[in-house]
Amino acid sequence: MAPRRRKTEQTAPQARDPSPGGPGPVPEATRAKPSRSRAAPLATPARVGQCGLPTRPPRAQRRAVRDTREQEEDPPEEEDPPEEEEKPREERPTHKPTARGARASLRDTPARQLREVLTQLRLRLEEKSVAATAVNLLVNRLQRALQPTELRCSSKLGSGSYYERVKISAPNEFDVMFILEVPRIELVEYSNSGAYYFVKFKRNPKENPLNRFVENELLSASKMLLKFREIIKEEIKNITDIKVVMERKKPRSPAVTLLIKEPEEISVDIILALELRSSWPLKTTEGLPIKDWLGGKVRTELRRKPFYLIPKNAKEGQSFQEETWRLSFSHIEKDILNNHGDSKKCCETDGMKCCRKDCLKLMKYLLEQLKKKFEKRKELSEFCSYHVKTAFFHLCVKYPKDSYWNPEDIHLCFDECVAFFLERLRKEELQHFFIPGVNLFSQEYIDTKSKIFLAKQIEYERNNQFPIFSEF
Repeated sequence: MAPRRRKTEQTAPQARDPSPGGPGPVPEATRAKPSRSRAAPLATPARVGQCGLPTRPPRAQRRAVRDTREQEEDPPEEEDPPEEEEKPREERPTHKPTARGARASLRDTPARQLREVLTQLRLRLEEKSVAATAVNLLVNRLQRALQPTELRCSSKLGSGSYYERVKISAPNEFDVMFILEVPRIELVEYSNSGAYYFVKFKRNPKENPLNRFVENELLSASKMLLKFREIIKEEIKNITDIKVVMERKKPRSPAVTLLIKEPEEISVDIILALELRSSWPLKTTEGLPIKDWLGGKVRTELRRKPFYLIPKNAKEGQSFQEETWRLSFSHIEKDILNNHGDSKKCCETDGMKCCRKDCLKLMKYLLEQLKKKFEKRKELSEFCSYHVKTAFFHLCVKYPKDSYWNPEDIHLCFDECVAFFLERLRKEELQHFFIPGVNLFSQEYIDTKSKIFLAKQIEYERNNQFPIFSEF
């Protein structure tokens, strides 16, 4: 059995004379904690070189002695002055890539290059004026034509990218909602969808002009849309100021699409919308998550506004349910985009500027260009600018501060938008901004193959500094 070792007290090693092979250990005197006395530092033994002359001690030894002298010559410690209260510093964005495999993404692209793209996408004032004049003329004529009918509209509401001020390239697409007030109605959710509803009247007096559209106690969306189209079709025959034609009805589309042919072709979607001045549906309770971005007060004010129902068919297996109405919050989206800063003066004349809207325009342009490039393929047919806008809203919630969206960092901010959208595609999850239970990227709406295809194309563009921006 091995003898038990005695516990020995550890001591510092003794200093040795330096050997010719290199500097020796630092002298013990230099290791000790310096005292506050004025005593001279310990002397080091002189080295003797050739011809008996003293030589300089090794470098480590000289440095140690010098450090000891400096420490011993420090003045006595004084009480630290009271710390001044540190002023809050403006938050700076810390952009980190969130997508995998990015090699030469837009993080390596100068912001100047993106500004050049944005300049090309900017709407020309003269074109806007001409287009707005033609659209207003058409819309006013249609509204007057509806007044003597059962679908007499109380007002109209511009929605979509033009009125949100994020329209790109040309003022050639307009969306206008014709508002129909309906008193005391009851909503019956369709198939636990959260977004689609049947409409019933709580009380239905005989003089109700909408009685002719009621079937089995339900207000028929398909019948109302059909009548809406008929009235508009007859009215455009009487319009001679501008050349207007009606497009064929698209499956599931709630809009009547008109084309103004001159001087430039302009597409105008006219949408019939029921206005409800009541509490928002229960499935929207956790939606509109803007408390940390625009504030709880703004959220409360927005939820006090009316909401709308449009005649959009719900998908039912391989067919569609023609009597359903879909929730619409396009007016709230417009309010958010026009008042998008966490500070009230964001992007005002005398306020801090941000690049939020510019990033959204670039994202819309990216999807638009890809759809144009692969227009003969069906993989991108189900994607639209609403997916881009929804992802953008979620990213604004994730990064709510105006300072994060500094215009000087637009290349970083846009790259973050692209990375976030890619992440949503790969996870096949894009939560509806107002109805959290609805996943816009679920299999019900878009198949996995299409999402993989779009993600692959966006990743290619990102890794090669977006050559598609200079195409078409």
